[in-house]
Amino acid sequence: MSAFSQKVLTWFKKHGRKDLPWQQDISPYRVWVSEIMLQQTQVSTVIPYYERFMKRFPDVKSLAKASEDQVLHLWTGLGYYARARNLHRAAKIIVTEFNNTFPDTLETLQLLPGIGRSTAGAILSISFQKPAAVLDGNVKRVLSRYLAVNNLDMLWNHAEAFVPQKNPHHYAQAMMDLGAMICTRTKPKCELCPLEKSCEASLTDRISEFPTKKSSKILPVKQTILLVLKNKTGEVLLEKRPSRGIWGGLWSLPEFVDTDAIRQKYPSLKSLKTLQSFRHTFSHYHLDITPMEGVISSKLGKMGEEQGWFDLRKPTKLGFSAPVKKILGGVLDA
Repeated sequence: MSAFSQKVLTWFKKHGRKDLPWQQDISPYRVWVSEIMLQQTQVSTVIPYYERFMKRFPDVKSLAKASEDQVLHLWTGLGYYARARNLHRAAKIIVTEFNNTFPDTLETLQLLPGIGRSTAGAILSISFQKPAAVLDGNVKRVLSRYLAVNNLDMLWNHAEAFVPQKNPHHYAQAMMDLGAMICTRTKPKCELCPLEKSCEASLTDRISEFPTKKSSKILPVKQTILLVLKNKTGEVLLEKRPSRGIWGGLWSLPEFVDTDAIRQKYPSLKSLKTLQSFRHTFSHYHLDITPMEGVISSKLGKMGEEQGWFDLRKPTKLGFSAPVKKILGGVLDA
């Protein structure tokens, strides 16, 4: 075992996190779900979602049997919904093609939707206790500073070289903990780091140079109108969005570019009013959303399978995006 790995494992034994929900009753399924949820999402945000998800879908078979709506409903508010759709697709593949048994090789795991090299490494190391490298954002930051390296291929080479044959599950968790708790993006606690005395970035006072910061860019701004369309009985019209694109597979409000388009589609619409606008930011652009509310007096024509009237005063198991959930909540509270 390298001196690097030994220092990391010694630190983890005393200071590492050991009481997170996915660290209990460890299984490939539980580790997999946690790793997908934790992508670009903080631990504190993930915990309640993870616990609800595990209660509803305790194993891969129950997840595979679920409908997409049921899965997305439990994902509502967590964002990056392609993760949930890929999780669902992969569960079906594991059940049908692997007889409910999780693949235990790096190559096979990466064939499943939504599982990349680092996620596969986490599943193998933590649940199967096989030596496999993890290079998520936290681990990448630790290694980049320790080696004073920004090249991704070099970081992967070192990540694989440092993995110990013994206790690779503790090592993987330790590296993620170091990045999350000590070697943080801003204001790292170098004085508490077991690697400080041999960390190249710390020794040369270049911590801020590693890893390379993404160039800040001005995000474009788009506008849209989301219509809260009610019928005479107070039900709201909802439409399921295409599986691809933003909010894919989620139920949403009808979307329009302007009020003329609304009135053209719903000529019997009355009492159309504008609600409070707000901005929702995606990774690549800002979306300025103007909610509008109106009542339609006549029946609509034939409706598709992915469209319908819903009484939102009753419990629903549909998946909504955070903005749509916000709008509907405001309408119900008004």
